[in-house]
Amino acid sequence: MSADPLEIYLEEQDLGRSLRDDVRTGLTARPKWLPPKWFYDARGSELFEEITRLPEYYPTRAERSVLVERAGEIAELTGVKTLIELGSGSSEKTRLLLDAFTRRGGLGTFVPLDVSVSALRQSTEQIAADYPGLRVRGIVGDFTRHLDRLPTGGRRLVVFLGGTIGNLLPAERAGFLAAMRASLEPGDWLLLGTDLVKDPAIVVPAYDDAAGVTAEFNRNVLRVINRELGADFDPEAFAHVALWDPRREWIEMRLRAMRPVRARVLDLDVKFAAGEELRTEVSAKFRPEGIAAELRAAGFTAREFWTDAGGLFGVTLARAD
Repeated sequence: MSADPLEIYLEEQDLGRSLRDDVRTGLTARPKWLPPKWFYDARGSELFEEITRLPEYYPTRAERSVLVERAGEIAELTGVKTLIELGSGSSEKTRLLLDAFTRRGGLGTFVPLDVSVSALRQSTEQIAADYPGLRVRGIVGDFTRHLDRLPTGGRRLVVFLGGTIGNLLPAERAGFLAAMRASLEPGDWLLLGTDLVKDPAIVVPAYDDAAGVTAEFNRNVLRVINRELGADFDPEAFAHVALWDPRREWIEMRLRAMRPVRARVLDLDVKFAAGEELRTEVSAKFRPEGIAAELRAAGFTAREFWTDAGGLFGVTLARAD
């Protein structure tokens, strides 16, 4: 069955407006910050794929090992008709679930949601070709804004993998999970991937690899702003910094000005003192009891919690109450 035409709820002008708003808000704040979604132009996506293959970057391998072991069990427990993936990208790990549901039978529709039209078109066409009995319906949207556009009817499983939920601040996470629950019916399912709290000696190198790929990925946000908004940042004037915050139990990625920096962007004259930092990402790490509590507060019950052999990464299967 061929892929349906994409449903587009996020146009290029929407992305441009959102980028301008974020840059204006973040670069005039004290301390300065930018949201991590602006890493991901074509080059940023390539760099992130490279990061996932680095020896230091354990989350992708650990999560995949859980799905390899548990995909059949997930298919049996949920028995859903529709599989929805948020922030789908290439849907590589989700193919493990699609394979399991295909073996079980009964899955009719796969709905990947992503902000990138080109990436989504490519992945939906490929998945439709590889799973000929499946209806594939791509949604171009932002998972923080367009959950109300998810398809209704039939039992559904929403998949949110990669630990991406850790990029949301606690209040944002609560809002996202509440919106997720509001978009589902009682008995629908959520499969959530979360990186777990562990020794910082394991966590920090995953965000500060020896080859410097993550540093290039971090600086890419400035290249995106230069290209899209006509700014004149010198990315090489900034050093990549990855710090563990033991109180909040999260990693912060920052860009640190190595000398005084001045740049024009929009109508702003942006100045960095030597040593001043720009926060570009928060990546929260979780404890199983904390995950269950956040899900419970949003109206879900955690039914299963699985982890890899090293206890590095968690995958929670929760049901909407």
